[in-house]
Amino acid sequence: MKKSFFWYALLILTILLFLSPDAALAAPGGKIVSAAFKSTWGKILLLILCIIFSPIIAYVLLKEHFAEKRTLKHLKQLAAVDANFNWLRLKDRVTDCYHRVHAAWRQEDMSEASDWMTSWYWQNQQLAFLNQWERDGLVNHCRVKSIGKIRPLYLSYESDESGTSNGSRVVISITANMEDYLAERTTGKIVEGAKGYEDSEHVWTFELREGKWVVANIEEGSMSLSYAKLKSEVPVVFPAREAQQTAT
Repeated sequence: MKKSFFWYALLILTILLFLSPDAALAAPGGKIVSAAFKSTWGKILLLILCIIFSPIIAYVLLKEHFAEKRTLKHLKQLAAVDANFNWLRLKDRVTDCYHRVHAAWRQEDMSEASDWMTSWYWQNQQLAFLNQWERDGLVNHCRVKSIGKIRPLYLSYESDESGTSNGSRVVISITANMEDYLAERTTGKIVEGAKGYEDSEHVWTFELREGKWVVANIEEGSMSLSYAKLKSEVPVVFPAREAQQTAT
């Protein structure tokens, strides 16, 4: 029993290392990417893990693919009665938020992005990371070269007493080519991560507040499967259909 548990734990640990080779020291826009897989031996290990866990990788990809299709379908249905759920408009907003949050992160002042994030989240990032790093004499170098895939994985629809959809949430996987490392402010010595651009995935949660999508949370890319496995919380009868039925 104990032996089986040991091998099971080892398997899970290895999978997590593979699914999240860019395991971070800290987040939000600033995710410190590990350099463990950049060496020759690291790349060989990554290739071996790819071969061993190819069935699991295939499962993850399929699960996220179907979650994306399902979420896009729900967004399209809701967009018929609420333009906030129009995917093209939402995608533009996500892209804008992504760049503005990272710009504020580079300036070490998250209040610069206060209109693009919930007040709790930007203050949390300022206090938990930027202020602490400043006290420790560290600075996070975080630059985005380009944004790649933007995939919606989960949708939670909310409707308040006035009939508006404030409080609704959408979880989106964002892959971008970026440079991200932590260094000493005075010497420039890198203490975590490495220089150079590479693809990195984050999972962003957006909340609809007063007709605008704002960032409510940013998590590791390895969380994408967890959200892809969730069933979206959307009404069985969408507002448009409900209104039609009432009219008749």
